[in-house]
Amino acid sequence: MNEQRPVIILIFIFLVSVVLLVKLFSIQVLDDSFTKKAERNAIQRIVDHPYRGLIYDRNGKLLVYNNPIFDLMVVPKELKIQDTAKFCQLFKIPKDQLKESLAAAKKYSWVKPSTLIKQISTTEFARIQDFLIDYPGLFIMTRAVRSYPNSTASHALGYIGEISGTQLERDTTKYYSQGDYVGLSGMEKFYENELRGKKGAKYKMVNVRGVDKGPFKDGEYDTASVAGKNITSTLDMELQMYGEMLMAGKKGSVVAIEPKTGEILAMISAPFYDPNELTGAEFSRNYLRLNRDIEKPLFNRPIMATYPPGSIFKIVQSLIGLQEGILTPNTTFACNRSLVACHNHPNPVNLFGAIRNSCNPYYHQAFRMIINQDISTNTFKDTEIGLNAWREKVLKFGLGSPLGVDMTNEKGGSIPSSRLYDRVYGEGRWKYSTIYSLSIGQGELLVTPLQMANMVCIFANKGYYYTPHLVKAIDGDETLVPGKFQIKHEVGIDEKHFDLIQDAMAEAIYGTAARAVIKDIVIAGKTGTAQNPHGEDHSVFFAFAPKDDPKIAIAVYVENAGWGGRAAASTASLMIEKYLRGNITRPELEEYVKAGKFIY
Repeated sequence: MNEQRPVIILIFIFLVSVVLLVKLFSIQVLDDSFTKKAERNAIQRIVDHPYRGLIYDRNGKLLVYNNPIFDLMVVPKELKIQDTAKFCQLFKIPKDQLKESLAAAKKYSWVKPSTLIKQISTTEFARIQDFLIDYPGLFIMTRAVRSYPNSTASHALGYIGEISGTQLERDTTKYYSQGDYVGLSGMEKFYENELRGKKGAKYKMVNVRGVDKGPFKDGEYDTASVAGKNITSTLDMELQMYGEMLMAGKKGSVVAIEPKTGEILAMISAPFYDPNELTGAEFSRNYLRLNRDIEKPLFNRPIMATYPPGSIFKIVQSLIGLQEGILTPNTTFACNRSLVACHNHPNPVNLFGAIRNSCNPYYHQAFRMIINQDISTNTFKDTEIGLNAWREKVLKFGLGSPLGVDMTNEKGGSIPSSRLYDRVYGEGRWKYSTIYSLSIGQGELLVTPLQMANMVCIFANKGYYYTPHLVKAIDGDETLVPGKFQIKHEVGIDEKHFDLIQDAMAEAIYGTAARAVIKDIVIAGKTGTAQNPHGEDHSVFFAFAPKDDPKIAIAVYVENAGWGGRAAASTASLMIEKYLRGNITRPELEEYVKAGKFIY
């Protein structure tokens, strides 16, 4: 009997083990009730997306606000669709799109939420919300898209869109996730960190059918989102809208700046587009259409287009000559049209007369004196030395490189150096006769419209500028504006030299831009007609006003509109009056500009 006891114990242990193994197998494999109970207690993390900061104009008028939309989210592991055709009908989604979206969601994660249907309107959300209970794994996430109450300043404000895979890879902060929206251009992109806010998260209990069973642990681990900071821009909405009305149907740009601060009052790129087109569910379709448009409405001309400055560059030449002592107010040259073409005006002219009458031969001869100073006995070498020295002085006017405006993709234009001509003609094989077109703002000189407007600020301020910018305050605090916009840039020209320049520019209005004259407002300005080998010349004008206490500096560039005294000068004059007076006293000039028949 005693000998059989160990055997009985072993048999007993074996039988108990078998029973336990069978029970465990039944629980874990055959019986899913415990799994269902666990699923009933599933914790779902919902990202709380913050509202993006609002953007106002300088007078507190709303430029950009948020409009709520809804994304239908899916957790692939939990979703069960019995009737695909019915699902597609209920949620108004094509079958192919459903398969594609689900495949992408599964590739991303089986257990993390992904977007199934993007940017559902409020009306559509109201229609589908009762269906969600029948589809475990689906839930709604509230987001916001941008809306523009006045459909203005599209290039300056920019737009937002869904973050790309490349951008996600570059996100070292790990702030963004797939499906997030991010600023893609303009102020929206430059001030992304200020506008985006801070995400929050909510944890809730859901059952197997996706029904919300309340917050996890009474919301102990929830964090609230923090809305983005509001931005007060420097733009004047009324001036911006008025300028866009004048430039409708034309190509070109208008940039207006408050010279004492560098604050951009208006930035117009024509043709423009309605910024509301690049929001919501139609973003991709509208972007593709705008991007394919041969008129290039997405191209931001004020900071990306480069043109020869034309006659307006003669002011820079005058200042450099005065500062170097090469020119004086009494320096006089004959209007020798064998050197370069010109128009009828009194002959000969001193410096004041050259500016007033925009005399091309005068600047041909003055520029030669600036470049060829007999520093070297070798003519070719002397021109090379003079050109490089001249270029260094021109660069101080904010030309030849990006100014640093608070937008991305700003171009810098071109101020040629000896290296360019060495590359084109060969070292020691070019001289003044090769480069004389620079004297009147032609040739290889290229500037952006923003740089032109900044030059006007320099003339208005008598020798300095602040980097042009679009932000006036962040969350109502002007001290949060980037410090680089508070730095005063001196251009190396003595203040005394600007008196003659300003007086001559004020007189020039009556000579070459009579349309720009405004009763009781003294404007100092300069016309330009930039040569265009591909068609009609471009119309250029810049000015500041009032002359003795400048409050606005403006540069207007109208492509293929001919003489600068017509299209550009008329547009600038109307905008100056609109800004300074608030109303227009010359309706006939306004109609002339709106009609756009400048070369007939």
